[in-house]
Amino acid sequence: MRRSPPRPHSAPHGAPHGAPHGSDDRPGGRAPGRPGAPRRGPPPAAGNPREGGVWLHGLHPVAAALANPARRLRRLLLTEEAEATLAARLPLPWRIAPERAERARFASFLPEDSVHQGAALLADPLPDMPLDRALAHAEGPVLVLDQVTDPRNVGAILRSAAAFGAAAMVLQDRHAPPETGTLARAASGALEVVPVVREVNLARALGELKRAGLWVVGLDAAAPVTLAQVAHGLDGRRVALVLGAEGEGLRRLTRETCDELARLPIAPEMESLNVSAAAAVALYELARK
Repeated sequence: MRRSPPRPHSAPHGAPHGAPHGSDDRPGGRAPGRPGAPRRGPPPAAGNPREGGVWLHGLHPVAAALANPARRLRRLLLTEEAEATLAARLPLPWRIAPERAERARFASFLPEDSVHQGAALLADPLPDMPLDRALAHAEGPVLVLDQVTDPRNVGAILRSAAAFGAAAMVLQDRHAPPETGTLARAASGALEVVPVVREVNLARALGELKRAGLWVVGLDAAAPVTLAQVAHGLDGRRVALVLGAEGEGLRRLTRETCDELARLPIAPEMESLNVSAAAAVALYELARK
């Protein structure tokens, strides 16, 4: 499982979740809340994603992480242009002192295809959150991903989840991507907003969702009814929406654990949608009801 509770659960959906942490206290950084010129530090080290922190990159992910008190921040590298842009979005002071860096420097510790926009933040992964506390984060639907492993797809689904008011995302721990800069970049800040719960046993997690009163709906192209038809009969009941990996779809046990299967009505010329596109369409369908 994955994160500690949000700030008081009465906080509106969209507020950064997690318990507050202190600001950066490494030697050489300026004290939080005090202005000053960006400092220059030693070259970054990539490190292990869990033990050495995660390099978040791109203006949206970095700004969202800086604004999230649940994030333990380690280093912030910015170009001069990126710092000006970030300061316009998120007024100073920040919780960590930035280090000035040239664009060429980012290639030494970020993936080759990273669109970093001159901003990179080394931070600890977000703390774990149990499923019951994630359910209290917001009143919207819960997304459950059955072995969706592409970090860009997971990030894009998180972005749609934030856009359409989903309460949480549930992943199977061993068959889902870890928190990485690539995932956070695709989520465009939503990683700081929507709790991600990692469960060892997905079928058991679906059972817990049922006991909490949610109606578990699996997306399946061969289902006899559409999601719109299912949503029409819910009478306001909360939904857990289950999506499977592209190609494989829902696994047998996951499918059998669902209360109901539903499909998205797409043109017969197309066999299926990308899982992130399917999630966006399905969440919109549920939101408009």
